Amino acid sequence: MKSNRSWRGTSPCPPEGFRKAPRDPSVRSPFAGVVGAHGYPPPVLLALDDAAVGQWYRAAVDALSESRGSLDDLNVYPVPDGDTGTNLLLTAQAAVAALDAAGEGSAEPVWVLLARGAVLGARGNSGTILAQLIRGLADSLAGRRPADGPAFAAALQQAAHIAYAAVAAPEEGTFLTVARAGALAAVAAVDEGRTGLADVVRAAADGARLALEATTGQLAVLRDAGVVDAGGAGLCVVLDALVTTVTGVEPARAPLARREEGARHAHRSGDVPHQPPPGPGSEVQYLLADTDEVAVARLQQRLAELGDSLVVVGVDTPSGREWNVHVHVVDVGAAIEAGIEAGRPHRVSVTPLAPVPAPAPTEGSRAVVAVVSSEALAELFVGEGVRVVHAAPGEVTEDAVLDEIVASSAREVAVLPNDAALVPIAGRAAARARDAGRDVGVVPTRSPVQGLAAVAVTDPGRRFADDVIAMAEAAAATRWAEVALAEQEALTTAGRCEPGDVLGSAEGDVVVIGSDLAGVACDLLDRLLSAGGEMATLVVGPDPALGDAVSRHLSVVHPTIEVIRYDGGPEDVPLQVGVE
Repeated sequence: MKSNRSWRGTSPCPPEGFRKAPRDPSVRSPFAGVVGAHGYPPPVLLALDDAAVGQWYRAAVDALSESRGSLDDLNVYPVPDGDTGTNLLLTAQAAVAALDAAGEGSAEPVWVLLARGAVLGARGNSGTILAQLIRGLADSLAGRRPADGPAFAAALQQAAHIAYAAVAAPEEGTFLTVARAGALAAVAAVDEGRTGLADVVRAAADGARLALEATTGQLAVLRDAGVVDAGGAGLCVVLDALVTTVTGVEPARAPLARREEGARHAHRSGDVPHQPPPGPGSEVQYLLADTDEVAVARLQQRLAELGDSLVVVGVDTPSGREWNVHVHVVDVGAAIEAGIEAGRPHRVSVTPLAPVPAPAPTEGSRAVVAVVSSEALAELFVGEGVRVVHAAPGEVTEDAVLDEIVASSAREVAVLPNDAALVPIAGRAAARARDAGRDVGVVPTRSPVQGLAAVAVTDPGRRFADDVIAMAEAAAATRWAEVALAEQEALTTAGRCEPGDVLGSAEGDVVVIGSDLAGVACDLLDRLLSAGGEMATLVVGPDPALGDAVSRHLSVVHPTIEVIRYDGGPEDVPLQVGVE
């Protein structure tokens, strides 16, 4: 019989001649209990192929699931919200879910699938950094030959570098420190001639563990609580799962010290730099699509000014590049507004950093303030229970918006600027109102039809931050357009126009020029609805006949579209349109 003594395969399955011993519940490994026919040790992987990478992350999910409670208990940094283990587990599960969804016949490498799933499903600060680390590994290893020891060491070092770059204000004594130490230990092993994959992954896991033990002395908040960094501890769990996958033997580790009884589970803002401003705050996280690197760079700068714990991670998807944005802020509305300015935020989540039951809403405790440019629009919004600032374009002032916020006597106020040029003015007025003790969120509406869409979803029974998010999402989902008359000769994106021409514009850009109001309006709606939609909102100006013509067109050409019509729009704008 052929001996298996010298077998060194790259498959996670034991070769012929090995038998499966009873499962040892203390060992989490695809090789647990595997022994050779003649008592030889279990096989060791020489390289990480796609099958092994998948095995690793499934083992990581199992290990994080077992460790979740202890990791949550360690969590005191960046905020003591006790969810680091949960967030790491959810992120790893999202990575494996993407792998499972693609199936065995997928043409995309496992590394790419895992990275995409992790980034799009990342939760919390540590989860988002873990996703960036996976994405960094994928950048180096996806689509290439199975990674041996030197290749994996180099990729881990590059991934740790990329993870640092994703964090706006990296701190030492955290997940990042542990990741870098593990990578440096792996590279050092290769430099010393220990180039086997097993040697490299053991070095990475051991180096990370040593760095983890030192984190207690690197951050005052960890020292006060007597614990190591929870995110770094979670990374050690993931690296130990890799060792188990490659060698078949789970590393023996001393249990992590639990938080000392009576130790402070809170921050001292004087000891820990780059913390959120004192007072209530929230963790805001969303995916960002339809954007580019320049817009994301501006977003990062803006969010860094608004808050802390900022991590932005990008990943390629079949429909284009998407970004996972995570930040801790006091002004939730401003963080979402910044995302809307940069692209299309979706899957928005907001979690209080220090959970406090929201006070039950009372009559008059919440208000909505909208800026409008005509008496007709003012009547529309007032009819929806909204307070208005009525001023001609170019005449709206910060003081006028602030005065209306204060006059509402409401504890919580949402502001709808209804014009892109007025968003900064509304933002400054909101900041001044917050200084006076009001909770104010600016919903960055760029048109009255977006404002009406936002008002339609407001719910005083929701927590205020959630209500602002719902309003912002409704506004962002509303494509807006208008029909107007050209006042002078000009060169537009649709060509040259003459005074008196009918202009159809979408999102501020002229897309149709014609001579007939109804013809241009119908053409404009056809263009908007070619991208899909379920509902059209019409704000008809001084000519009701135009509204009749457009409504008839929609009923014939787009019979499935729900139409909401408001008459009595501004005198100088024949038609305003919103499509959701």
